[in-house]
Amino acid sequence: MALGLAGCGSTNWGFPYRATIQQGNWITSEQVAKLETGMTRDQVRFVLGTPTLQDIFHAERWDYPYYNQPGYGRDELRKFTVWFENDRLTRWTGDEQPDRQPFQKADSGKEAIQSADAERAARQATSPGLDQSAAPNGQAAGGAPQATIQAVPAGATRPEGQE
Repeated sequence: MALGLAGCGSTNWGFPYRATIQQGNWITSEQVAKLETGMTRDQVRFVLGTPTLQDIFHAERWDYPYYNQPGYGRDELRKFTVWFENDRLTRWTGDEQPDRQPFQKADSGKEAIQSADAERAARQATSPGLDQSAAPNGQAAGGAPQATIQAVPAGATRPEGQE
């Protein structure tokens, strides 16, 4: 029995449970692309968030480290640093940042969405007006208006010309 459990301990789902540890600032490449020289400290804080490290001995430098120690797998350490002169951003440097947020899967399905959009566009180009994916204006797929049913309370009479 003990030998069987010992073999289970080497897999991701096995025993013992090891928690993932994340520390620091997650910065994306999109956020880095928004940086411009001459930005104020408040503008940089708005784009990147509050820095993890603000050294009192290096007041012109903000550090944004990120460390991830997954329960199973390799550790990840990324660094990003911005420098100011006269409270204006002068330069920044650091490791390459990811293009997604941590809660997004690495495979976001973007290709599947793009191929579905391309297929829909091709279908509309070959037969415009026959898009069945949505009909917000109350028309059927063929473009003809759908029949409207009106409820008439019992004992009420219909206006002239309606049957």
